[in-house]
Amino acid sequence: MSAAYLERLRELGLEVAIREFPEGTHTAQDAADAIGCPVAAIVKSLVFVLDDEPILVLVSGANRVDTDVLGARLGGALGKADARTVKQATGYSIGGVPPLAHPTPLRTVIDEDLLALETLWAAAGSATAVFPLTPDDLVGLSGGEVLSVTASPAE
Repeated sequence: MSAAYLERLRELGLEVAIREFPEGTHTAQDAADAIGCPVAAIVKSLVFVLDDEPILVLVSGANRVDTDVLGARLGGALGKADARTVKQATGYSIGGVPPLAHPTPLRTVIDEDLLALETLWAAAGSATAVFPLTPDDLVGLSGGEVLSVTASPAE
């Protein structure tokens, strides 16, 4: 967790308690096990490319993004970003991308399933640090658009 990132969170009005896990929280399940929360409460910050532009998709740890379905909902072709694109778009490496307060604003989509929980846990800029936040803070501070990121049963 960098001091610069913590300061950006404070500038947004978010005071957080960072939790460090030296063994790492590389997967949503690892993070949930370390924190002691349901995997659904983990915010996976995934970078995709929508028609050649990076887009951040914040996904419940229990869900997988259906790129075809979400791309259609967003009106374009959605594909996974490579590690270089992730680092350029967010300033962070895969596994430690935080959901908000990036150096450069990034279009953001939020998995609607995250709104059903009281407390969420997200990466704090590294694969060993996480912080709690509410769904309201996630939506309000990220400026994200809330959508379903998975295929519905009818699709």
